[in-house]
Amino acid sequence: MIPSENIPPIVEPPWLEFAREEIGVCEIPGSKNNPRILEYDQATVLKATNDETPWCSAFVNWCFAQVDIEGTRSAAARSWIHWGDEIKEPVLGCVCVLKRGLSLWQGHVGFFIGKTAGNHIQILGGNQGNAVRIEAFPANRVLSYRVPTERKVA
Repeated sequence: MIPSENIPPIVEPPWLEFAREEIGVCEIPGSKNNPRILEYDQATVLKATNDETPWCSAFVNWCFAQVDIEGTRSAAARSWIHWGDEIKEPVLGCVCVLKRGLSLWQGHVGFFIGKTAGNHIQILGGNQGNAVRIEAFPANRVLSYRVPTERKVA
């Protein structure tokens, strides 16, 4: 048996630390808008002016901007399919691009947190139930796992 003091601690990538701090940020129902979500939206070229515009990609772009890593600057979730480097097996904090719906343009993007029972993965992302939160998704929806070219994860 290996003594526990010889096991290195799991170090989260810095962008994931920012993402975790945002858990709980949510849309405001009605005509009001959450200013924090509007701040996420400024990380894309779309620069949406309401919190009803899909914002999962804006959230991922914002998290990377906090640590000076350039994202896609696109509000489209599937824009992340061509960003950074693809990895075959997910690692903590990698970008996870998911398919959504039947159209080739529909998608969702967030950060990989872990695997769960029943062939699901946990994603920390924005606009998940209109909030920043961790949610389980079927693993068969994954299109790609990505890491920044500037800094490969594990």
